[in-house]
Formats: sequence, structure tokens, C-alpha cells
Amino acid sequence: DSTKNWSESFHGLGNEPFSKESQETLYTELPDDDIEITPDGLLYLPEIKYRRILNRAFGAGAWGLAPRSETLIQMQEFGGLLTREYGLVIHGRLVSIARGEQTFFKEQGIPTATEGCKSNALMRCCKDLGIASELWDPRFIKKFKKKNCENIFVEYVPTKKKKKIWKRKDEEVEYPFK
Repeated sequence: DSTKNWSESFHGLGNEPFSKESQETLYTELPDDDIEITPDGLLYLPEIKYRRILNRAFGAGAWGLAPRSETLIQMQEFGGLLTREYGLVIHGRLVSIARGEQTFFKEQGIPTATEGCKSNALMRCCKDLGIASELWDPRFIKKFKKKNCENIFVEYVPTKKKKKIWKRKDEEVEYPFK
């Protein structure tokens, strides 16, 4: 609804469930190939995959992220942290609220950090819809890591120090590691 002020409105929150078809799309188990792992061992789904799931479940243009706060920037010694609260609106209903965050290293990186913050909020909002919920299930995480990942020693190129990282078994070690 174009008359709603989504920075304040809670219109439609918890109002009714989505269709069975939409729910099935949201809860579909992730293919192993879609799941990534950070060097410190956290499993994640790339942001674009969340967008694709929402588009399949509801249709392109039937959902969007509405800013609910001003952008906050906390400057630190090297760069800073940018945060902003967003609401996920689907078919004119607010369905989830989350604060996104993104670090940046130079002030010139603020526009890119703004997009990263929005993507982070989207991923957090999607958690409320059950998308990729297995990524928070400790049993799934252990099984996935055992089957698809390895924890190996590498050299961190900038400092030439040895470090242990996680990676997918089907991928090569990439810079800044070797």
C-alpha cells in the first residue's frame, strides 16, 4: 500500500499465513551446492539466493525492503560500522524487521557498505520466514561440515603466518590464503 509509512507501520504483521505453495517454496531444503562457508566456519547462503527464493515464492515485485531507521555510522580507528533497520514487506504486509550491519574500511566504501547492510537485513528477515533455517540447526551444521567441508592449515599471504581455515572440499584455497 503506497499510503503506508513503513518506517513506522506494523500493518499486516502476523495477520495470516502465506499460501501453502509459498510456504513450501520458503521451506524447501537447500541444495548442498548453494551453501557456502566462511574461513572461520560459519555456514551461509549468498544473499542473491534469498532474493531468488522470495521471487519464486511471491513473484518479482511482490516484496521489498523498507527502511525503518536512519543509517547509523560508527567510525572506528580503521573504517567503521554502518547499521540500519529494515522491514520486509510482502504483498503489502510487514512480515519481518531486522537491523542490517556492514563494516567498511574507508569513507569511500560507505555506498558499498550501505548495500551490504541492506543485504544483511534481508538475510535476517528471511530467517523469520524459515528460509535456510537449517543453517541455524546444530545437527545440520555438523553433518554438512563433515560431508562437504574441511578445516585446513594455510598461509595467510600478507603476513606469511600459518592459520587454520574452513573451506568447501570442492573448492580451492583462494587469496589471501595459500
